[in-house]
Amino acid sequence: MFNSHPKGLIPAALANMGERFGYYIMNAVLVLFLCSKFGLSNSVATGIYSAFYCGIYILALVGGLIADRTQNYKTTIQWGLIIMALGYVILSIPIMATGGNTTWLLTLTCCALFMIAFGNGLFKGNLQAIVGQMYDNFEADAAKISPEALAEAKTKRDPGFQIFYMFINVGGLVAPFVAPYLRSWWLGVNSLAYNADLPALCHQLISEGSNMAPEAIAKTTELFASMGVVLPEIMEEAQAVCQNYLNVFNTGVHYSFIASVAAMVISLVIFIAYKKIFPTPAKKQTAQVVEYTAEERLAMATEIKQRLLALFAVLVIAVFFWWSFHQNGTSMSLFARDFVNTSIFPPEIWQAVNPFFVCLLTFPIMWLFGTAWGKKISTPRKIAVGMGIAAIAYLFMTCYCYNAGYPSAHDFTDAKVVDVNTAASMKAGAWVLIVYYFFMTVAELFISPLGLSFVSKVAPKNLLGLCQGLWLGATAIGNGLLWIGPLMYDKFPIWICWSVFMTVCLISMGIMLGMVKWLEKVTK
Repeated sequence: MFNSHPKGLIPAALANMGERFGYYIMNAVLVLFLCSKFGLSNSVATGIYSAFYCGIYILALVGGLIADRTQNYKTTIQWGLIIMALGYVILSIPIMATGGNTTWLLTLTCCALFMIAFGNGLFKGNLQAIVGQMYDNFEADAAKISPEALAEAKTKRDPGFQIFYMFINVGGLVAPFVAPYLRSWWLGVNSLAYNADLPALCHQLISEGSNMAPEAIAKTTELFASMGVVLPEIMEEAQAVCQNYLNVFNTGVHYSFIASVAAMVISLVIFIAYKKIFPTPAKKQTAQVVEYTAEERLAMATEIKQRLLALFAVLVIAVFFWWSFHQNGTSMSLFARDFVNTSIFPPEIWQAVNPFFVCLLTFPIMWLFGTAWGKKISTPRKIAVGMGIAAIAYLFMTCYCYNAGYPSAHDFTDAKVVDVNTAASMKAGAWVLIVYYFFMTVAELFISPLGLSFVSKVAPKNLLGLCQGLWLGATAIGNGLLWIGPLMYDKFPIWICWSVFMTVCLISMGIMLGMVKWLEKVTK
């Protein structure tokens, strides 16, 4: 299967898989790590996450601009891997947060996240540009043989990018298991055990001392007792026990970032080893000067205006999709921690469900799109269907949480509002997250690749690069709004949070359906 593709495809895919593996180790634990290490609230931690995730896509534009200007794509990619590795090195240093160092340590952590985002920006789009150039060269070589060979070569590009995309998700599938495993191992070495509720309670006891609510102290005592640790009655000694638990808990997470460093190094080695066979994207050719009549210029201007209007209409829909979809790293991670029974699987593990479903469902959905039904449905209509499927995912979460009687996350984790035993009995089973991720992954496969396809169809030929950048920009805006989800998650009954996302997806679907005939006309 791979022999019919350019020989550099698999090395490039492996280099990308290694980078994604390291990235998703960190991404799976980031919000929960910020909460457990620094005692940050959900809203502050997810605000940092949102800015980081937004920065990744914004800086991809910067990375592409640097490579375009220097025409040195390979060196730009290498520096991206090096800068990311240095960011992970900083995150892997187990410096414990105390009252005296929290400010500068949190600042250092944010600087490390910026380095990872910037390195990702240098790496992400430019490696994809190299893969695209592989197929440009592949088709050019085939054209020298015969028209039939060229026609056959052109059929390889889409499957090639599907293979490339699959390798990304293999890395994303395995990575979320690493940090929980290393954290649990290090806790076990220190005769402790994992509990999703303890970090927040430990921070509360350390900061409030004897002013901590009796119910919360009782809950903390019970959780420590479940792992064979007696919480002293003397407050200073109890605070020392809590500080020790936090130190051990977070040190295990720090060690997982060493695996991210190793993954960056492996990707760098693979890339350098095969550097000679990777092509360099061709410079843009100077446009030929052509004289047009006034009528022709007016007609072209009108067409370009219509295409750009259609593009921006779909980009608005994309903003709301990515805002809803990327809750998997914010409010859905918090939901897995607070409302789901994590005695079998830690909350970070659930981020592996999405790439698992991507690997499982990509080819069936490709087959579906290749059937008579799929060929009759236009790209804009498929995107609208994808928004409807995303709405189904949040409809399910809304109904389940409403029937379960879940309050806001703040009230659910407050022992004065919901006692420990009641909260434990109310927690959801793993199947709830599996159902949610199934529908959201199907929605992703309807929207993400088809959105890129739509951009390539509607973009004016002299603005292809800019328009692809605008798609990344829409993703960045959606990521920049991620903090709103956790804000609702903490303040309102949880079903209201999910119903807002459901409503946004339904409205987006309705708007998209209302524009379908116009969008289909523009893309003809």
